Formats: sequence, structure tokens, C-alpha cells
Amino acid sequence: MSSAARRVVILGATSAIAAAAARLWAKDGARLVLVGRKAERLKAIADDVTARGAGAAKVVVLDCATADAEAELTSIADGLGGLDIVLIAYGVLGDPRTLETSPEAAADLLRCNFTSAAAWCLAAARILEMQRAGTLLVIGSVAGDRGRRSNYVYGASKAGLGVLVQGLAHRLAGTGARTVLIKPGFVDTPMTAHITGWGPLWASPERLGAIIVRAGERGGPVVYAPWFWRPILLAARLLPAALFHRTRL
Repeated sequence: MSSAARRVVILGATSAIAAAAARLWAKDGARLVLVGRKAERLKAIADDVTARGAGAAKVVVLDCATADAEAELTSIADGLGGLDIVLIAYGVLGDPRTLETSPEAAADLLRCNFTSAAAWCLAAARILEMQRAGTLLVIGSVAGDRGRRSNYVYGASKAGLGVLVQGLAHRLAGTGARTVLIKPGFVDTPMTAHITGWGPLWASPERLGAIIVRAGERGGPVVYAPWFWRPILLAARLLPAALFHRTRL
């Protein structure tokens, strides 16, 4: 399918990574539907991508974490005449200390990052399976590869989502549709602005956006972003617990 005909839905479109991917898809002439909570920010992104070559980008203002995923995505797909790419890019990081001591905060994070995202994944998979075409892209995290004291509640939400997406990839294999789990490491975004120690392991939203757009065309079902996180996390997973527990990761 040509880029000009591509129908792209971005859930959590106001995130820095999602906006970077949207700009790249816009340059290729894709038809974009930008979904998120912040109306003014969505409009600004829509105006920007339209100026870059996309047809008039549509804005849908809703809270992805509480919306009826099945009904909303079906409505969007009907309006576009089908879906070519669905990107799930929303989520929250949370404060680790608060998550450890507040059951309510932990439950809210798990509902946002896993339960609601799972509903969107299942809704997208149903549509793509019926079409026998299209790609579901889901932003997970390297934090889901092994539980660490610094962010294990967040990591658990991303680990659960990752298993779901990989299971959907298995389900859709041979149908013409596909899913790809994107696993970023450190990314310089407003969500990580409080984290100190920026260095060579950090990536820009623009670099992540390019990886995501490329994954929409090929690769998967799991893409580490950037690539060097794959060997790093392999080593972390293989490290014996007796040694791992001596670290302060």
C-alpha cells in the first residue's frame, strides 16, 4: 500500500515520541487520527503534521485509559474505511515510592498501562484480523524485561502488556496482519525529565519516532529501541539472582 493511502491512528498522540512518529508519517502523506486528552496540544500537532503533507489530520479528544476501546476504535476505523497502522503510545511512569506505598496509585497505573492498553490491543487485533492486513504498534519498555527495585510496578505493567502483544503476534501470524512491541530504553521526554544522568544510553524522541515508523513497515515482533538495548537486557535477564540482588538498579 502506498504511503499516501496509509491510515494511521495514534493513541496518546501528544507524547513526544508519538508526535515525532506522526511528523514522519505526515511527510509520507498518511491520513492521521490523533487521539488523546489534551485538546490544545492535539490541535497544535494536527496543524503541524498537516503543514508537513498529511491530509487534514483528525483530532479525537478522549482519555484512552478510561474510554470504551472497542467502540471508539470501531468508530474510527469505520470513518477511515479501515486501519493500516495503530500506534498505542500512551502510559504513565509514576513515582516508585508512591507506587510502593499506595495501593490506589499502583492500581491506577496498572489500569492505565496494562488493562486499558490491553483493551485497545484486542480491539485493534480484531479489526486487523478481519481485514487480514495492517499493523499494531505498541510502545512497551525495557523495564518489563526484568523486575528491578527502582520501578517494578511500572515494569510489571509493561511486562504484562508485552506478553499480550507477543501473543497477538502469534495469533495473527499468517493472516497478513501483524503486531510489533517497541521496547524503548531511556528517552529524553517530559515524562523522564526528573531522571538525572543523561548519557550515551539515552535517545531522542525523533530517533524513537523513526524506529517506530520503520517497524510499521518491517521487523518485529519485538523491536528494542535503540537496538543496543537487546544485548544489554539479555545480560540483565541472564544474571543470576544472587548477583543481580547486589545491584541497585
